[in-house]
Amino acid sequence: MNRQVSVFLKGAGMGAADAVPGVSGGTIAFVTGIYEELIETVKRFGPAAFVAWRRGGIVGLAVYLNLAFALPLLAGIAVSLFSVAHLVGWLLEDHPLLLNGFFFGLVAASALVVSRHPADWKFWHLLPLIAGLVLAHGLPSLMPWVNQLGNPSLVLVAGGAIAISALLLPGVSGSFLLLTMGLYGTVMQGIRGFDMELLGLFAVGCAIGLFGFSRLLSWLLHRHHTATLQLLVGFIVGSLPVLWPWRELVRYQLGPQGQMIPLDYRYLTPGDYAVLTGESGLLWPVLATMLVGAALVLMLSHWQGAGPARPRLAPGTSRLPDKEDGSHA
Repeated sequence: MNRQVSVFLKGAGMGAADAVPGVSGGTIAFVTGIYEELIETVKRFGPAAFVAWRRGGIVGLAVYLNLAFALPLLAGIAVSLFSVAHLVGWLLEDHPLLLNGFFFGLVAASALVVSRHPADWKFWHLLPLIAGLVLAHGLPSLMPWVNQLGNPSLVLVAGGAIAISALLLPGVSGSFLLLTMGLYGTVMQGIRGFDMELLGLFAVGCAIGLFGFSRLLSWLLHRHHTATLQLLVGFIVGSLPVLWPWRELVRYQLGPQGQMIPLDYRYLTPGDYAVLTGESGLLWPVLATMLVGAALVLMLSHWQGAGPARPRLAPGTSRLPDKEDGSHA
């Protein structure tokens, strides 16, 4: 398959995942083998790009920014977000059990695929794995504090920075964090209605988050690669409870616009869910969607030839330089 088409489709998968609260586009990037190239490419968008432009012109800038990868990826994400937003809204409203079942299977299989120990794995690498589990569980409960900023524009910018940072973390859903901040509905309505003022503020936050967080992740991957990967696996595994289809909201708070912000759930069996809600738990249909999600990941893993949980730069691209000096391999 043509590399640009392949990257576009992976971007579309990331966009579709990020439209669903509880699912991370970073997980899709991790499983499809483009995660580290994604982090390194995002890091290129900074002041050093001007140095590359002065030295090599437009061609040198395009190579430095890895636009052959970035443009089709962004196109796939954008097309998917704008097209999937309506479908996801309908599924979340009318078929939440089936949607959560599909993504539970997808994320569970992703955790299985990427959790294989690399050759340099040590026993102490359990510590970052556990840290990832704890952070994935506790992070959403901290998000409502963002509303204490008061100013709606500032809240939107901060929400964009946090959500886009979550996009870069496998297992951490930017959509779910927006939900816990009370911003998910606002942002999705802005996307559907092309509210350019709202989207502009959100984009400013996204730019701030990308600029800072991509550099932190790149630094960690360069200097503590295996430990960082174990941390990311912890995030993936820790996100699974959020996707469990049969659950009951037991704690919430109201946002500044009266919207309900979920804080904690009680996880149920399909039978208990049916008794509690008076509706069918859809055990077999949900299990079927779980298997479809898992099978999709396993097929992608097989197609990518995924081995140990060490995502590499995608085949066919030159390695990006380790330092932002305007040079390229």
